[in-house]
Amino acid sequence: MTDAMQTRTGPIRVVLVDDHRMFRTGVRSELAELTAAGGVAIDVVGEAASVEEAVAVVRDTRPDVVLLDVHLPGGRGRGGTDVLLDCAGLTTEPGPPVRFLALSVSDAADDVISVIRAGARGYVTKTISPRDLLAAIRRVADGDAVFSPRLAGFVLDAFGAAAGEVAEVDEELDRLSAREREVMRLIARGYAYKEVAKELFISVKTVETHVSSVLRKLQLSNRHELTAWAMHRHLL
Repeated sequence: MTDAMQTRTGPIRVVLVDDHRMFRTGVRSELAELTAAGGVAIDVVGEAASVEEAVAVVRDTRPDVVLLDVHLPGGRGRGGTDVLLDCAGLTTEPGPPVRFLALSVSDAADDVISVIRAGARGYVTKTISPRDLLAAIRRVADGDAVFSPRLAGFVLDAFGAAAGEVAEVDEELDRLSAREREVMRLIARGYAYKEVAKELFISVKTVETHVSSVLRKLQLSNRHELTAWAMHRHLL
């Protein structure tokens, strides 16, 4: 039994993120029916239809699991990946972790790899049955990774084929603290110091300190070199 299962005393709190209201309504209804029939208790605490709405509601409600569509309007044009990157701090801040389960009509390898690299704990397609979706939510809430069988192959192929590169990336990233990694990603994506401070709820002075530390640890001279470093490792 996992720690999450041992300490859970209430329902699994879920946020639904999809730009189609009827789909969100259908998922909410199916989960409610299964809960009423004696399944895992689910409490849908929020919904969102865009990147900006998703980031706001996830930060506000701090759910256990976010059901996240891959293709969303808004943000910087990368849909669910933008949501994951903009909510990255929630995995290191005090309190229970917020975990993300991609739920999408797309089964394209690029979509799967993109959201997994950005931090999703799993990826299932919208052809999944309500009961299987409920089971996937429970497993992700408990800290497991969940993939549809075909999609799991994409992930294994992608990370297995680049085993040497992944080892190198891990070795260099291990030099950075969790907060330094968050700052590094935002700076490398072109955020100004004030924007980073606002995103991560820290002071500009703290951002400057983290950037200096990141550049020193990675032996880089400026943010342009940092962007090239991050892009080479598919961290953006």
